[in-house]
Amino acid sequence: MERTILHCDMNNFYASVECMLNPELKGHPVAVCGSTADRHGIVLAKNYEAKKYNIQTGEVVWQAKQKCKDLIVVNPHYEHYIKYSKLAREIYNRYTDLIEPFGMDECWLDCTGSTHLFGTGYEIAEQIKETIKFELGLTISVGVSFNKIFAKLGSDMKKPDAITVIDKDSFKKKIWQLPASDLLGVGRATIKKLNYYGIFFIEDLAKASPDFLKQLLGVNGVLLWRYANGTENSLVTPNDFEVPVKSIGHGITTVRDLENNNDVWCVILELIQDIGIKLREYKKYASGIAICIRNNELHFKEWQSKLPQPTNNSLTLAKKAYKLFSENYDWNCDIRSVTVRAINLVSEYTPQQIDLFSETQNIEKMERLDAVVDKLRERFGKDIIKNAVLCQDIGMKPMTAKLTMPTGMCR
Repeated sequence: MERTILHCDMNNFYASVECMLNPELKGHPVAVCGSTADRHGIVLAKNYEAKKYNIQTGEVVWQAKQKCKDLIVVNPHYEHYIKYSKLAREIYNRYTDLIEPFGMDECWLDCTGSTHLFGTGYEIAEQIKETIKFELGLTISVGVSFNKIFAKLGSDMKKPDAITVIDKDSFKKKIWQLPASDLLGVGRATIKKLNYYGIFFIEDLAKASPDFLKQLLGVNGVLLWRYANGTENSLVTPNDFEVPVKSIGHGITTVRDLENNNDVWCVILELIQDIGIKLREYKKYASGIAICIRNNELHFKEWQSKLPQPTNNSLTLAKKAYKLFSENYDWNCDIRSVTVRAINLVSEYTPQQIDLFSETQNIEKMERLDAVVDKLRERFGKDIIKNAVLCQDIGMKPMTAKLTMPTGMCR
């Protein structure tokens, strides 16, 4: 039985939510941008009026304003985006429980088992599109196909407020003449390699030798060949599926440059607080730590190290991350951003070999202390208790909302 897969993409999501909540913005070029004062001054999203001026996601605000002097810049309101993302998913759930998020504003839906209740894939897409518009005041583009890749491609082909069907009998005619870069998984580095060997269109990719693509791109080359030929058949995961946690990280662009080791220690310690909480929430231990630094010339450096013994203790992780940083960074430039990741995660129930020199009692004491601190913060807020060194200005703006970003993947 041929599957019926939908890919729903909410058009210009951030900007559309802002314009819907503030009707005075409609009809004007609008860009949702990070705070310039906090040094996140880039375009996160823009509406179609702003797109007419060739404003690009990711460019800095001053460049966008040079292109359009009447551009209206608004700050992001993530709590609203999360709310409307969840509301959209509740609408999708009326038609199927096989819903796989792909970012905050996109989802795959497997409606194969729903066609006898709601009609064809196109009819279901039309119902969802009109319901989103009526109930949420937002528009979506929907791709309808027999697999996830072509459904995603279909939602990208026609925007906004549109439906594109790519069926098994005519997909070659519809999509083989499109650029290979339109396929999911073909990024800038990949397209350069493909173009070098004369592969410019999806048809070129489909007709290339799988062995050659594997030699050129590894296993991803064969996967892209399957994508182009329509033989990709990965499942849409149920909406309660949780992707296994492989690492937990937290990063920040500071509101001022960090000028010395003490500045960096304070930021690492603050970042690790959230990482430790998440490790304990997921019942995971970190077997390694990684730290990534971006200096004020926007150059990145990253280092990783194994831990002597897996742990989820915040202070132990912070000390290891700081040691890794202090032993490797040469301070040629001040630092603009810091990211710390707990890596090589294992279950806290995994048996661990303790050596003769491990201070078992001290480890248990630290874990009990973490449990008490977690309960205090859960009950009274994150700032109810903190390390004394973090009571000063450490160059970080506090988070005002807890964000849970839905993610998805094509397997």
